[in-house]
Amino acid sequence: MKKILLRSLFVVVLACACTLLIFRARGRSGFWEFQVSAFEKADRLNPPKAGVIVFTGSSSIRLWESLTSDMRPLEVINRGFGGSQIAEVNQYASRIVLPYQPRAVVLYAGDNDLSFPWLKTPEQVAGDFKQFVEIVHARLPETWIYFISIKPSIRRWSHWQKFKQTNELIAEYIRTQPRVQFIDVDAAMLDQQGKPRTELFRKDGLHMNAQGYAVWTEIIKPVLVSRFAVTN
Repeated sequence: MKKILLRSLFVVVLACACTLLIFRARGRSGFWEFQVSAFEKADRLNPPKAGVIVFTGSSSIRLWESLTSDMRPLEVINRGFGGSQIAEVNQYASRIVLPYQPRAVVLYAGDNDLSFPWLKTPEQVAGDFKQFVEIVHARLPETWIYFISIKPSIRRWSHWQKFKQTNELIAEYIRTQPRVQFIDVDAAMLDQQGKPRTELFRKDGLHMNAQGYAVWTEIIKPVLVSRFAVTN
């Protein structure tokens, strides 16, 4: 019986791994096309104003349902798409970032890149971010770019050292770039023992709940308001 259970578990794990690898392969050729197309359809129905602040990246941005109200009075739009890596944001930047002529872009991505099944190196992820900066500033040299540090999470705690190394590489690169800023959310998401604060996460241990986004808002909003203060 034990052998049968182990075999069944192996089959399930193998199937999941194969599925994720397929997603990876399809991602480069348009796995996220339906999400990007939905953004474009929404823009046709209700065109955003030029000069908004674009938040983009992976599911940590996509699931930020209170983003618009959290950032008020700043005008922001959410263009996060779940499961994405920085490379996918680069791929779709011409459709979900550049058309808005944003005065700022806030990017969160990287933990998918470094985790199974992609397992990129910190150097590769930092290189992808460098490409993102080049893509944006080639067309919009006056636009500010903000990178939210790759967050600690319960589910991916085993990768934390890689996340920290990647954050350090990206922060080091950002110090050499005009109109690019690193926003560190890590310290606020760790408890006194240096572990992820469980109360900030949903049951999956990966995605944040309302408390988690409140922490992000307290850190990110003042940075943006200090530069893009709305005056009456």
